[in-house]
Amino acid sequence: MALPRPDGTLAEVELLPAPEGAERGAPPRSRVAYAAAHVVADPLTSATPAAPGQVDWPATLAVRERVWATGLGVAEAMDTAQRGMGITWPDVQTLVEASLARCTELYGSPDGRVVVGVATDQLTGPADLAAVTDAYLEQLDFVESRGGTAVLMCSRELARAARGPEDYAAVYGTVLASARRPVVLHWLGAAFDAQLRGYWGGGSLDAATEVVRAVIADSAGKVAGIKMSLLDADREIAMRRALPDGVRVLTGDDYNYLDLIAGDEQGHSDALLGAFALCAPTAAAALRRLDVGDEAGYRELLGPTVELSRHVFAAPTSYYKTGVAFVSYLQGYQGHPRMLGGLEAGRSVLHLARLVELAGQARILVDPERTAHVVRRWLAALGIEGA
Repeated sequence: MALPRPDGTLAEVELLPAPEGAERGAPPRSRVAYAAAHVVADPLTSATPAAPGQVDWPATLAVRERVWATGLGVAEAMDTAQRGMGITWPDVQTLVEASLARCTELYGSPDGRVVVGVATDQLTGPADLAAVTDAYLEQLDFVESRGGTAVLMCSRELARAARGPEDYAAVYGTVLASARRPVVLHWLGAAFDAQLRGYWGGGSLDAATEVVRAVIADSAGKVAGIKMSLLDADREIAMRRALPDGVRVLTGDDYNYLDLIAGDEQGHSDALLGAFALCAPTAAAALRRLDVGDEAGYRELLGPTVELSRHVFAAPTSYYKTGVAFVSYLQGYQGHPRMLGGLEAGRSVLHLARLVELAGQARILVDPERTAHVVRRWLAALGIEGA
């Protein structure tokens, strides 16, 4: 098909298919892997920053069912699901309950198939440390009482209230002491959310790393792992080599996941990635190659997805969610590219056209002919003919 270029011309591109049969498969054995799933908006409701709109619940659950079918787990209610950018705490509660219940219905238990973001986003105004702690505890209890495993997400409210490392240590210490099962910590860099700049209170990334390690050491047995989303591969490798036995690093590095998951002679990272929401069938098939020691096959399948991911997560990185929803639209998983809060406007037509091209090259499209039809219809609605 033809796609628009910055000079106003159309250029022919080829859309290649995903590996045959990749839409279904057993969970990988050699790596723990979660795709951070998005939410599908109801296109008939208001979708502006002032009136974010409503979630299309059947379509949103169908996204999760497709991820589970590939063999990957779902990282539920994370930043990909527009935490802090459109989804409300009441809707998060509905989402978590529905996702955990559906996974249990399909697989008998959510264990190993769902982890759930726990944050403090029910707070609506300035909050002190006590209020932040209480908000974390409320969400943690909500998730765990429904059988979920928590990911303690970074808190914008804590970043505003904390005055130094000791405040982070106090809040996390209290919350971890209350956890009924081991949780995953979450370190989201400022590239993803500028309001988290200086998180952990250390003043530098080196100092913050020491704070994180101390929090983990002081809560032995309470931390199963940490998701690192700093877009800094060397720092992630150093962290995983320094952590106690049994504590995993789940990479959230959407630029460098190929090598981090493959690992080295001293270990590997597992995965909790928004990027895997773009390419779940291909990613799961690639990880099953690692199960049988076929690293070359793993790289052959997953390697082409990296350029796509880097494009989707390009600055301003927080708008990567637009690309995730758009790929779902390309796949025919939803009938429109609309998002809560009107976030579909976060990327330009040319950015999305390039995304289509890279998706075709990355072999993630389950039905390229259907995708080409969707793209032609989308471009025609924008007044771009001839694709």
